[in-house]
Amino acid sequence: MKQIEIVLNVNGIDYEVAVEPQRTLVEVLRDTLGFTGTKKSCSEGECGACTVLMDGKPATSCLILALDAQGKKITTIEGLSEGQKLHPIQEAFVKHAAIQCGFCTPGMVMSAKAFLDENPAPTATEVRKAISGNLCRCTGYQQIVDAILAASETMAKKG
Repeated sequence: MKQIEIVLNVNGIDYEVAVEPQRTLVEVLRDTLGFTGTKKSCSEGECGACTVLMDGKPATSCLILALDAQGKKITTIEGLSEGQKLHPIQEAFVKHAAIQCGFCTPGMVMSAKAFLDENPAPTATEVRKAISGNLCRCTGYQQIVDAILAASETMAKKG
């Protein structure tokens, strides 16, 4: 199939890539650009494992054609940390045991990031609603909710 040259801005860097028109963003992120933190799971937008931020909003990258991501600022889980320094949300997930198998974690963290950017002082109920599009089979969600609430407090203190 014919490939099309596109430019994707991922984690603040422009990448020139040749893609087949039907390739999804998750496929290009993982298989072409090597951003394997973004997980490919259901391919139907139901589980949230492939969640990235596009222009600061959560997006299920399995439902977005790579062609349609041109001109958008894409942030993956790899783009949250600063070198070895984890983002406060990532730190909170570790501290509060919100990671078990880890498969859902990148998508969950990205959804939490977008949510806390919009609502920096949420209630537990608001957190649960915000992550309702992300499935976790291991934790029972309480640790994840606790981690997001703790991250909101940490981020508020850092201002």
